[in-house]
Amino acid sequence: MALAQRSAVARSAARPSIVARPVARRVLPVVRATVPEVTDASFADDVLKSSTPVLVDFWAPWCGPCRMIAPIIDELSVEYKDKLKCVKLNTDESPQVATDYGIRSIPTVMFFKNGKKMETIIGAVPKATLVQAVEKLL
Repeated sequence: MALAQRSAVARSAARPSIVARPVARRVLPVVRATVPEVTDASFADDVLKSSTPVLVDFWAPWCGPCRMIAPIIDELSVEYKDKLKCVKLNTDESPQVATDYGIRSIPTVMFFKNGKKMETIIGAVPKATLVQAVEKLL
């Protein structure tokens, strides 16, 4: 056997063999709720004049943390469908409402009841934080 062949065989024998094993993945339920969008023009009617409490998700399409909490907002809209109205407001397309409420960071979630702002949560927070705010509002 040539020297180059022997060293290649020795190198491969010295390495432990790596066997690829399938990884068990946990399957999470997919909630496909469609949270309606509000705009500067529809905000007063859809949020301020609503007879039920409203969760408003201030977001933008380019915002990574906004995309992280979007499924949580979808879940809340399904779980509290009879008690809470959930809506989204794109701050790029509707900057006036965001300016009026002093939105400087997104995601920002605001809760309204009887036309008044009750609570504000800034940033991508766990679902438990949002649930706690919802329960306090109801």
